[in-house]
Amino acid sequence: MGAEVPYMDAEVYFNRGVECGRKGRYDEAISAFTKALEINSSHADAYNNRGTAYLTKGQHDLAIADFTKALEINPRFTEAYNNRGIAHESMGQRNQAISDYTKALEINPRYAEAHYNRGAAYGSKGQHDQAIVDYTRALKINPRLAQAYNNRGNAYEKKGLYDQAIVDLTKALEINPSYALAYYNRGYAYCGKGQYEQAIADYTRALEINPRYAEAYSNRGAAYGRNDRHDKAIADCTKALEINPKYAEAYYNRGVAYEGKGQYDMAISDYSKALEINPRDAEAYYNRGTVYLSKGHHDRAISDYSKALEINPRDAEAYANRGAAYGRKGRYDQAIFDYSKALEISPKYAEAYQNRAVAYYYLKDYDKAWEDVRKAHELGAEIAAGFLRNLREASGREK
Repeated sequence: MGAEVPYMDAEVYFNRGVECGRKGRYDEAISAFTKALEINSSHADAYNNRGTAYLTKGQHDLAIADFTKALEINPRFTEAYNNRGIAHESMGQRNQAISDYTKALEINPRYAEAHYNRGAAYGSKGQHDQAIVDYTRALKINPRLAQAYNNRGNAYEKKGLYDQAIVDLTKALEINPSYALAYYNRGYAYCGKGQYEQAIADYTRALEINPRYAEAYSNRGAAYGRNDRHDKAIADCTKALEINPKYAEAYYNRGVAYEGKGQYDMAISDYSKALEINPRDAEAYYNRGTVYLSKGHHDRAISDYSKALEINPRDAEAYANRGAAYGRKGRYDQAIFDYSKALEISPKYAEAYQNRAVAYYYLKDYDKAWEDVRKAHELGAEIAAGFLRNLREASGREK
């Protein structure tokens, strides 16, 4: 009988650790689990629970070590695989996370949380189809899992399947009417459909639940801006920035609103702030370049469009706008190069044909100018009557 006492003492410490963990006293929980393991070094649950406490404290390496130890003791410990997957995911180690969730599911295919977590890991990798499959499996096992509806809806939204996204996000909200993130995500899906009033209503509901939701303020601002309600857009983005002064997207969205109001200096200031925080924001470079172009600052516009194209070399509009800036400087060869690049990317870009025709005209290459006029016209572009008159007179031909 005496040999059983250490095990019972270990259980006392283990239970104390569990209780401390429930109350959020994680340091005390770790101490208790450590005591339990000093007495019984084969206590897999103690390793798993201590790992969970480390994970909650953000000590991911220690957590992974404990989950691994638990699995050495019990190789069929599905919860330890799942928890180690969460720790790997928290460290950005998504492939290792997916491997651990898969191990858990090989042992227990009806482990809804592991399906959900693997779906989240796939989503983080941009593998939205695989994510949808896992969220669907999780929901078959647990149809009341609001988070899975939310995440599957988010995955559908990323694929541009906005109606399916809205169905899932609505289901999440039926299960949990106080789910601010689901309102936010449904608002995003409505924006994707161009239904800005519905989006504004959802962002507003998210903000009623969480008044410190900076992202909801910023996105509601963007939705207001799309409806030409620029003052409301500016007010919302400003509120987002009061909550999070380092929120690059809020600066970007406010810049768009200022640009919409014709307040170009304010727009440039906000785009510049966004780029200080996130120097890889191609859209901010593009938009700032467009404002510079509107102000006649052609060299600055060219610089910004060039930056945007370094980040996103497939942006046909950035090539076309840089071409316009070169054209205004009289550098027609460079303009033609950029319009041609835009057309390689987007062969039905009527405005690029139209503008390239103008550049060919100034270079006295009238045959090519007429060819571009024809292509622009076929694509539905309205060619300026004054330009056509000048081209006829210069080329000595009608078309």
